[in-house]
Amino acid sequence: MSKIDLSINKTGLEHNLQKAKENNIIIPTFAQMQNPDLIPEKIKAKLTNVGLWDVNPLNLFRITWKNEPKEFGGLYQKTPNYIEFPSELTGVKARIVAMAGKWFPTGCHKVGASFGCLAPRLVTGQFDATYHHAVWPSTGNYCRGGAFNSKLLACDSVAILPAEMSKERFDWLKSIAGQIIATPGCESNVKEIFDKTWELKQDPTMMIFNQFEEMGNPVWHYNVTGEALSTVFESIKRDGDQLFGCAFTSGSAGTMSAGDYIKDKYPRAKVAVGEALQCPTIVNNGFGGHRIEGIGDKHIPWIHNVKNTDMAIAIDDEDSQRLLRLFNKEDGKKYLREELGLCPELIEKLSWLGISGIANVLCCIKMAKYYELTENDVVMTVLTDSAVMYGSRIAELDEMHGEYNTKEAAIDHNLHMLGLKTDNLIELTYADRKRVHNLKYYTWVEQQARDIKDLNDLWYDTKGTWDAVHAQAAEIDELINEFNEATGLLKNL
Repeated sequence: MSKIDLSINKTGLEHNLQKAKENNIIIPTFAQMQNPDLIPEKIKAKLTNVGLWDVNPLNLFRITWKNEPKEFGGLYQKTPNYIEFPSELTGVKARIVAMAGKWFPTGCHKVGASFGCLAPRLVTGQFDATYHHAVWPSTGNYCRGGAFNSKLLACDSVAILPAEMSKERFDWLKSIAGQIIATPGCESNVKEIFDKTWELKQDPTMMIFNQFEEMGNPVWHYNVTGEALSTVFESIKRDGDQLFGCAFTSGSAGTMSAGDYIKDKYPRAKVAVGEALQCPTIVNNGFGGHRIEGIGDKHIPWIHNVKNTDMAIAIDDEDSQRLLRLFNKEDGKKYLREELGLCPELIEKLSWLGISGIANVLCCIKMAKYYELTENDVVMTVLTDSAVMYGSRIAELDEMHGEYNTKEAAIDHNLHMLGLKTDNLIELTYADRKRVHNLKYYTWVEQQARDIKDLNDLWYDTKGTWDAVHAQAAEIDELINEFNEATGLLKNL
């Protein structure tokens, strides 16, 4: 079965209600994350005294794309924070627009995806906060978001991530997660993470929230990220503009479900999936290691609606590394200002791009070049996190390549952005999509013991699976409202 199980465990639910009362936990709904106008005014008043990264249950109400861009005391705005990248920078006529994940708690939108996985089991009592540990297997940001949400929801957590992820991730997790497990390898070593979860499953107190198969992940992205992308497009579109499509690198593939929303609302739109050229699982059934932190490879996530994917694009990890320096070193900023004429406000916003965010933008550029898009075509993506998580990576690049200067900045821009070509991508036919979907068998049926009937349903029964799963947000909201009513905390604010 692919839908989220919403059956009630009364004992666990009673324990969770008591925990919530003791810790003043009020849980937001998906509807409130879509539209913060629905959040009670008394909660908004309290948020004016809370920092964006504070370990405070009120920050559950900041799991939305529509936060004000403030580190402390911010509330909400009608349109999500976004960057439109000018043609002088991208080298293409198309309008490339990206929403910024920097203004979520933890500085990354994965706090939303992990909420989508934990909240349904919490408000049904299937996860008992007095008994279970929430286990968050991840290539980096998802376990950060899961550990943060666990802390806010008074749950114990276990964060699992590859040992070669950035130092900043591990340093931050030490103060948040109950336990940290570093598995061998880099971003593409996903199987090692899965193997660790099989070990932990032997302990009945360990409940696994595997982002690559948890349907709460696409439920959140479809209903919250998809709606937010549409809001941005509607706010910036000009006469004659069309939302041509979206492009997202595939970590867990959760964000790809935002593309499902876009296709539902704009039926002509195309959706592209990106991956690392050094590990071209989709483009070439390939394997390897790479440096685009936050995306996972060597398998096709269970939750990737492959049938809805129009293009696969491989990005060289060297491009994202070089551009990280361009956007964050002073001489890089000088080049962007003096040679390209970019305004200071835009240049500062380029720090909103983490490594996978840069890769997402490069996917959009390759998509625009392949389809020969014009100034009336809009291609959208998201910036998962920001440069905040990669200071140590920039230092490593300086050590590897020497101090930066404006000449190197010009080379980086021309070679690693303007010089992008339409190689290493595939416009997916029906047969191509089926081939990619079939790769799920080896990971999920053979290794992870999923039911082959469910695998076939993901392909053949799209309305009974994907549409039904996306619609579960309304059911989960009903359970959240019942939970909040039972604690009485919202009523007594």
